[in-house]
Amino acid sequence: MPKFHLSLTVNGEARELLIDPRRTLLDVLRDELDLRGAHRGCDSGDCGACTVLLDGKPITSCMILAADCDGSTVTTVEGITPAGGLHPVQKALVEKGGIQCGFCTPGMVMAAIGLLNENPNPTEHDVREGLAGNLCRCTGYKKIVEAVLSVEESKA
Repeated sequence: MPKFHLSLTVNGEARELLIDPRRTLLDVLRDELDLRGAHRGCDSGDCGACTVLLDGKPITSCMILAADCDGSTVTTVEGITPAGGLHPVQKALVEKGGIQCGFCTPGMVMAAIGLLNENPNPTEHDVREGLAGNLCRCTGYKKIVEAVLSVEESKA
């Protein structure tokens, strides 16, 4: 199979890759770019563990071909952390007890950032709806929702 020339900006860095056009964005991020923060969960777009931002919008990276992202900007959980610290969403999840096993956390963080970028003053309903595509088997969501809501409160 002929290779596809893929041009992406990933976490602020221009990347040029030759890829198999059948590979998903998740495969390319994890296997070609060694960015392992997006987790492989269901491979069917149901769990949200692989959520990244594509041109600022949260997407499940297991469900999109990397070739379809040519020319786009991708932000992974590795690209959100300021030097020596945590992103406000990560900090809130830690402070509010919204992290247990951690498997869903990167996808949950990216979905929350996407939500807050689009709606900086979400209601509880907005947060629950914005995170609906991200499954967590540990926390029961209450503390995750509280954490996302507290990010906005801390900015006020």
